Amino acid sequence: MSKKMQAELTAILTDLIALPSPYPPGTSVEICAYAAKRLKKAGYQVETATKTKGVDNVVARRKGKTKGPVIAFNAHVDTVGVGERANWKSDPYKALVKGGLVYGLGAGNCKGSMAVQIWLAEEIARRGGPAKGELIFTFVADEENLGPDGMEFLRKSGRVRPDALILGAQTENNLIVAERGVMWARLTTKGRAAHAGNPAAGDNAILRMMRLVGALSSYYDKALARRMSGAMKSTVNIGMFHGGHNTNVVPSACTVEIDRRLLPNEKVKDAFKELKSVIDGVREPKGTYAVEFLTGTNGFFAPENGAAVGAFEVAVKAKTGRKVKFLNATGVSDGRYYADDGIEIINFGPGSGAQGHAANESVPIASMVESAHIQMDVVKRLLG
Repeated sequence: MSKKMQAELTAILTDLIALPSPYPPGTSVEICAYAAKRLKKAGYQVETATKTKGVDNVVARRKGKTKGPVIAFNAHVDTVGVGERANWKSDPYKALVKGGLVYGLGAGNCKGSMAVQIWLAEEIARRGGPAKGELIFTFVADEENLGPDGMEFLRKSGRVRPDALILGAQTENNLIVAERGVMWARLTTKGRAAHAGNPAAGDNAILRMMRLVGALSSYYDKALARRMSGAMKSTVNIGMFHGGHNTNVVPSACTVEIDRRLLPNEKVKDAFKELKSVIDGVREPKGTYAVEFLTGTNGFFAPENGAAVGAFEVAVKAKTGRKVKFLNATGVSDGRYYADDGIEIINFGPGSGAQGHAANESVPIASMVESAHIQMDVVKRLLG
């Protein structure tokens, strides 16, 4: 393992950790300026794209001499907050290099991948850039917030429309090529307030909600048990339940928020219709309940025998001697905004997912080096 390469990757990651970018508040101005400056110096055409003030995103492009595929790399610049400072053994915003690891807030999720991608962009430029097609590096905010100001904005504005999208992730340099969709919905019920000493004079909104949620639970227990694809499962979770304002008052309102995770062949629109159909089937009085769609994106599965997936399989074998593993994703990535575009979407990067969002998170330097070698090989195979 090249000591020079180790030092370069560690130095970049050290710089990134020292540039705070937690959500909330979600500011990404300084860290994006850092990335933009480096890639502009390397000869990329660089744009800082902003939908909401303070939430910057970087798009850096470099074209080859002949036509070819458009390959985009992505890493999100935002992190979760520090959390309980007492749980950190070192300064979260000062990289600690110890035992072959780099510690610091975001070291794993996702600044380790960002450091690799910045190094990759600069090294490709030093070698003359891609021979064909177009290479894009994107560094985005608003990922931890599942918000619209990052990768969703870049897609909707037409700035980034690749043939393959490679997202930095803690996969221990394995692949995630399939991801479930997500659908969020809100149920609200209305009732009539009354004194708790005479509940019959009121109409309890919480009890109405319990009937609705009970019907949903009974339906999904049977329906979702059959919906599986390999290790992926179609799931539902009641994530929030709020109702009432005082113990001695019959509650007049109640709200529940629901998270549905969908197999790649399930669609958000159909999942919402299904949920609403179950709720309507309970036949609560008209006007006493409402079903509201909050947000959602479809899942994806990278096309079989895709060029990018194939390039990764060969590159991992060539650089490490092992066969790449295909992992199951628990959460969702920024790749979801491209789920309906028919492109290859791949999550790949250094570090373990167990480190993300945890105090004292770290990433192995050796894993970053390996990740950089593999992705350089992938770029060679796809763009020359």
